[in-house]
Amino acid sequence: MAEDSKLENVLATKLDVKAPRFGANREALRVLMAALRVEEDEIRLGGGAKAAEAQRAKGRLTVRERLKLLLDEGAEFLELGLWAAYRMYEEYGGAPAAGVVTGLGRVSGRLCMIIANDATVKAGAFFPMTAKKVLRAQTIALENRIPTLYLVDSAGVFLPLQEDVFPDTDDFGRVFRNNAVMSSLGVPQITAIMGMCVAGGAYLPVMTDTVLMTEGSGLFLAGPSLVQAAIGQKTGAEELGGASMHAEISGTVDFKEPNDHLCLARLRSLVGKIGERAGAPFSRVAFDAVRDAPKYAAEDLYGLIDPDPAKAASNVYDMRDVIARIVDRSEFDEYKAEFGRTVLCGYARVGGRAVGIVANQKVHQSQTALDGSKRTEFGGVIYTESAQKAARFIMDCNQSLIPLIFLHDVNGFMVGKDAEWSGIIRAGAKMVSAVSTSVVPKITVIVGGSFGAGHYAMCGKAYDPRFLCAWPTARYAVMSGASAANTLAEVRAKQMERGGKVLSDAEKQALYDEIKSSYDAQADPRYGAARLWIDAIIDPVKTREVLMTVLEAASLNPEVARFNPGVLQT
Repeated sequence: MAEDSKLENVLATKLDVKAPRFGANREALRVLMAALRVEEDEIRLGGGAKAAEAQRAKGRLTVRERLKLLLDEGAEFLELGLWAAYRMYEEYGGAPAAGVVTGLGRVSGRLCMIIANDATVKAGAFFPMTAKKVLRAQTIALENRIPTLYLVDSAGVFLPLQEDVFPDTDDFGRVFRNNAVMSSLGVPQITAIMGMCVAGGAYLPVMTDTVLMTEGSGLFLAGPSLVQAAIGQKTGAEELGGASMHAEISGTVDFKEPNDHLCLARLRSLVGKIGERAGAPFSRVAFDAVRDAPKYAAEDLYGLIDPDPAKAASNVYDMRDVIARIVDRSEFDEYKAEFGRTVLCGYARVGGRAVGIVANQKVHQSQTALDGSKRTEFGGVIYTESAQKAARFIMDCNQSLIPLIFLHDVNGFMVGKDAEWSGIIRAGAKMVSAVSTSVVPKITVIVGGSFGAGHYAMCGKAYDPRFLCAWPTARYAVMSGASAANTLAEVRAKQMERGGKVLSDAEKQALYDEIKSSYDAQADPRYGAARLWIDAIIDPVKTREVLMTVLEAASLNPEVARFNPGVLQT
């Protein structure tokens, strides 16, 4: 091959790892990551050491001990929803991880969705966020056709909050509806009852394909006390709904196992026999972890962003430096590289799987206007040309059956007379429409800011990403804390002045600081993850391997709907 015909698509890094700013950012993020890991370790303790000992005293393992036996040795577990219910329900003693563990792990070589109650947290009772977390896990499994394993050990609905758990379309009852729909679509589901399974929750295992149950567990619509109160019948728990009764008399369970260890061994054996279905029609090539690794160290990502929200405006970096550290061989075929430069679009592979990438560019760009003059476009802002380019690229990926990855660090759409005259609303609507009607898998990673309508256009939670994760540097709100505080403080001050109180400069500053502190707390990714707006807060260094896992999961669903973008503003 002639030298001048060789394709040059390897990204060159512009990151100066010796710069003082890089070093300061790296150390600040290391400190933040260390603090997050401490909090994560505390969350993983569930109800605490005393509750764990009470669980073992019943002859049962804790949920984390069960997972260790269930998962393949040495396999990574991509935990989803770890931060669910973070700092919520404190009047009831809290609900770490919402009392249930969910995530993607390999069992007998198969990638599975695992949903496991944590009985150390209020006996595994369902809080409102517990139901929503289980539903999110089921939705991911449903959209991607992932075999799903349930480890049931739950007392049912948390009664003091039943009105927020029981009746709505995204509440407890939807779990059983999802069981039926998943089964109808051929998604394998296996349940292991390893403790209590009572009241409405008793339907979950019986609506899955296969049911295992350990001796000493209970499966009944009403426990002994409620039965006696309701119909006056006295009966013991084992006689009413124990494993032997369900194995020998009712025939409800398929496998009766003596203890957790053997139940999990049986579950692994059953998973190993699940057949393979045809995969998705997306491009995949042979992949070697060493040969096809990025050209640059993932650890460099720590030096990109100052995690202090107050310094967010100083976070100017080339998003290509992120892409170069997550894609195979750092190769990136950039689409319309000279047009709409504040949004990067292009094709790459991650773990051998083809992807289209839509990413916000944080470096300010020089752009030629229609009259031939030059203007500077601010990094992280979506301009008319950027939105037009992104919309067309998203449509091209759908046409070519290429999954999409969105990398967020977006302030929003450009405003002002020039932007309005250029048709920014029309272009933005086109981009939002393309994202909304896209039929290929969409995966979202919030790297930095994700504000306002920019969050929507970059495939925010409302736009059905198969997975949405965030770096700890993410900020997630209608606008930045400083902008919101300025606006809200001014409104509040005017309200107070109309009431006859004139604020001093010091009082105005205190009001601003109070509002900004509250707003920044709500923009923190932990706040969003607590409410399941974010599936996982990930270490930036792990971005590539997380993407490889979720792309594998997305490839399990062979069905891709016909792309029909509808009416587009032109």
